[in-house]
Amino acid sequence: MRFCDSFNVPLITFVDVPGFLPGTAQEHGGIIRAGAKLLYAFCEATVPKITVIIRKAYGGAYDVMNSKHIRADVNLAWPSAEIAVMGPEGAVNIIFRNELSESSDPDKRKEELVKEYRDKFANPYIAAGRGYIDDVIEPHETRPRLINALEMLSNKRDTNPAKKHGNIPL
Repeated sequence: MRFCDSFNVPLITFVDVPGFLPGTAQEHGGIIRAGAKLLYAFCEATVPKITVIIRKAYGGAYDVMNSKHIRADVNLAWPSAEIAVMGPEGAVNIIFRNELSESSDPDKRKEELVKEYRDKFANPYIAAGRGYIDDVIEPHETRPRLINALEMLSNKRDTNPAKKHGNIPL
């Protein structure tokens, strides 16, 4: 990303991230440090930044992958995209823990609750309604929409605030 930004090459990101997995193994593997570097690079970039969410985009990983929250120029999503704070299975396990433990058929009830959560919260239309996505497009529309976005952003001139130097997370 920093290389592309240095030579004024636009960034196009296709997103499918199930989120940062919790746990010490991920932490020891450096997921926080790597995520911070990625976030910093996207935020620092001044070239055209376009994102297409094709499947999963959960939590902090969604933010780090060039979301509107970090100044992406154009964000698109396929109808199959799931955009939420966390995955439906994990959310249902936390939110409905008591209900699931008291259910006569917890597996069936969990399946129902996951479908309900997906329909109510983890779909791209909810995110689009909140302004996090510019448009929900069919997969076959992706190439023409990317071309249009690149043409629209061809004269983009963006600068970051003046400063002596950045403070990239190492």
